[in-house]
Amino acid sequence: MSRRAKIGFGVALLVLASAGGGVALLLWHGFSAREQPAAIEAFVARRLRRLAIPQSARGAVNPVAATPNVLADARAHFADHCAICHANDGSGNTEIGKGLYPKAPDMRGRDTQALSDGELFYIIHNGIRFTGMPAWGARDPTEDRQSWELVHFIRHLPRLTEGELAEMRTLNLSGRQEAAEEEEIEKFLQGEDAEPSLPQRHH
Repeated sequence: MSRRAKIGFGVALLVLASAGGGVALLLWHGFSAREQPAAIEAFVARRLRRLAIPQSARGAVNPVAATPNVLADARAHFADHCAICHANDGSGNTEIGKGLYPKAPDMRGRDTQALSDGELFYIIHNGIRFTGMPAWGARDPTEDRQSWELVHFIRHLPRLTEGELAEMRTLNLSGRQEAAEEEEIEKFLQGEDAEPSLPQRHH
């Protein structure tokens, strides 16, 4: 049996096992996203993810140098776009991250850090079906510099400093909104602007 046929056969077995396990879990637990995936489900999902990433993508080398400016840009982008699910420190400990199924991973840990740069890029660029991970970046992978910059930042997550975290909190979407609202209120109190537009409360 050729290598391609073996891979195809292995994928088919994993798909069948995953489908069977998925049906069993749905019958047992329903559609709830509150629980952690069972160990077998997580195992199958990781294997399917690896098999779904082409060998050429796995071995891709990051073409972007990890300069201080690149890391700073990636840190700002992560705070503005990714932290809402993954948290500034990559722990996934956010309201949305904990509510996903599967939960947002702790990207500082081995499961993420053991992935190759090419695998990380492929996941950021293409997303992962049936999870909360969307596809980001330019449609053409050769023009997606930003995702390669994020790969460097993910590698840096285990060494993130308190200073970097403090900076990221000022760049988070909610932090910017709060700062803008406080500035608007301050201007109003000083008579420089019209009545501030306070955020609407939904009941």
